[in-house]
Amino acid sequence: MLIEQWCLQESIIFVLSQKYRFLLRYFIELSYNGKAYHGWQNQPDAISVQEVLEHTLSTLLKHNIAIVGAGRTDAGVHAKLMVAHFDFDQVFPENFLFKLNAFLPRDISIIDIYQVQKEAHARFDALSRTYKYRVATKKNVFNFDFAYALQKPLNVVLMQEACQILCQYNDFQCFSKVNTDVNTYYCKLIKAEWYQDGDELVFMIQADRFLRNMVRAIVGTMINIGLGKMALESLHGIIKSKNRSEAGFSVPAHGLYLVDIDYPEHIKLLS
Repeated sequence: MLIEQWCLQESIIFVLSQKYRFLLRYFIELSYNGKAYHGWQNQPDAISVQEVLEHTLSTLLKHNIAIVGAGRTDAGVHAKLMVAHFDFDQVFPENFLFKLNAFLPRDISIIDIYQVQKEAHARFDALSRTYKYRVATKKNVFNFDFAYALQKPLNVVLMQEACQILCQYNDFQCFSKVNTDVNTYYCKLIKAEWYQDGDELVFMIQADRFLRNMVRAIVGTMINIGLGKMALESLHGIIKSKNRSEAGFSVPAHGLYLVDIDYPEHIKLLS
């Protein structure tokens, strides 16, 4: 009887230890070429970056790993820096970062993995995101998959002034995809500007959050202003209309890059 009771107690302890085992939270930083993927987020009938990364992590760690990204990028959009988090309760295999990159396809690269506070959240703790959009102003056979080719004269001065108008507002429903699952269209813009980088014209925008298709619609609208198809002052009315059909076209996805995500310093644990 004593042996049976001891075995029962040990079984209970084991079950409880498995149920309440201490999970550590990790941030994973990665970059990817989005050409082959239907965006970051898992899709029921298309391949995503999240799906490939979860499968690879689960295979190497021999546990079912679910990851949560800092946001979602649309199909064809690239990321020079995406951040996600996942939980794990064991020691990583030796040379894990090297092995992870070796198992992943060549268009996904892991930059770093580090432990964070257990309540840290890749999406909700992000202070800001920064995107860049590349417009190729001259034909270049080496970047047609990575920049929007537009060999037409643009009034960049007007486009810079459009950035100043943009930063006067915080409701960007006119640049959002319709029927999207958000509770608010408010975004706090931190910075928006155009600058020349060799033969490319680059749009950089930083905000606390972004709506679906927002950056591509903003760029298309500003290009219309730069081409003289829209008056600069009409941007006020477009934004106030909250109507997507009032804004300009959406530029192609392949010129868009998520380039930075900012977090509070305290959430990263010192190794």
